Amino acid sequence: MRLHNISFGNIRRRKAKMLFLALGLIIGISTIVTLLAITETMTLEIEERLDKFGANIVMVPKTENLSLNYGGIDVGGVSYEVKEFDQENLGKIRTIENAKNLGVVAPKVLGAVGVDGKKVLLMGVIFEEELALKTWWQKKGRFPDSGSQVLLGSAAASILGKEPGDTMPMGGKTFTVSGVLLPTGGSEDNAVITEMGAAQAILGKPGKVSMVEIAAFCRGCPITELTLQIAEVFPNGKVTAMKQAVMSKMQSIEMFKSFSLGVSVLVIGIGALLVMVTMMGSVNERTREIGIFRAIGFRQTHVMQIILLEALVLGVFGGIAGFALGNVVAWGVIPVVIEGGVFAGINYKLGGISLLMAAALSLLASLYPAFKAGRMDPSDALRAL
Repeated sequence: MRLHNISFGNIRRRKAKMLFLALGLIIGISTIVTLLAITETMTLEIEERLDKFGANIVMVPKTENLSLNYGGIDVGGVSYEVKEFDQENLGKIRTIENAKNLGVVAPKVLGAVGVDGKKVLLMGVIFEEELALKTWWQKKGRFPDSGSQVLLGSAAASILGKEPGDTMPMGGKTFTVSGVLLPTGGSEDNAVITEMGAAQAILGKPGKVSMVEIAAFCRGCPITELTLQIAEVFPNGKVTAMKQAVMSKMQSIEMFKSFSLGVSVLVIGIGALLVMVTMMGSVNERTREIGIFRAIGFRQTHVMQIILLEALVLGVFGGIAGFALGNVVAWGVIPVVIEGGVFAGINYKLGGISLLMAAALSLLASLYPAFKAGRMDPSDALRAL
């Protein structure tokens, strides 16, 4: 008789007991899978929202002077020349080591210009990039589609008394107001926004860029490393990562991950203890059977193999069932605990880890019962009948 036939036969005879034994592993593995699936979905949701939030890296020309501005109030009184970037060199940003983590790169040229006797901020942008970055912009009218049109911030439109369709002189040319931004609470509220080339011509800054906003948030993006790499290719630039919003959200995720792992370890520990206790009970119940095996010539290793093979089969079953149950529970729970959350999908790598973990825990928890069974003296076992 082969050893695996003995193990499988025992499992078939004791279905209820073996199912109860595997239950601890199933609960433990399903808890881990459910919590990690929820964490995965939360991370994806936060990444998507932060991507919509806009830039998280800003590059401006380096200067030795301090800004005399606080809370939107400009003290003024100091004037100095800032060396701006050459627009043709911005392609270097895409050559850094972590370029695959870069999203939108939106350059801007800034300067003051006179309109109807009032001085306003003129901002030149590449609208394709800017609108991809500022997805929250809402407007009356439409966005400019040529260099003869401008988009007004809400405050600028109010001060200048302009509406979509009006014209306005600027830099010796006449521009059409194609749209007016609804209030955003940002600097664009006070700006007149037009195409990059038209703004550069008006400001007398051909081929120049005043600042660059970069969206580079994605899973595992090394934001700090990205800023250092961009600073290397632009030594005359000051590159700043706006990490506060990103880090606060990710710290919350990390705390939830730690909590999830803690709960999972506790549940897995209880499951392993349940396996060990149940296997000990099984060994004690099978004293006669083990004694007969030993009496007919089974070695200690043979008896241990029988017990451990049973544990391995139950571990594999518990891992597969726990992984499946965990995904089903996560699919049902995620829309409840995360508003608008959608199950991120089955993680097969996690499935492999779950299977290995369940099998390893089952074997480890069964080592002592198997060792005890193998050491059993056949005469003592038969005497106990």
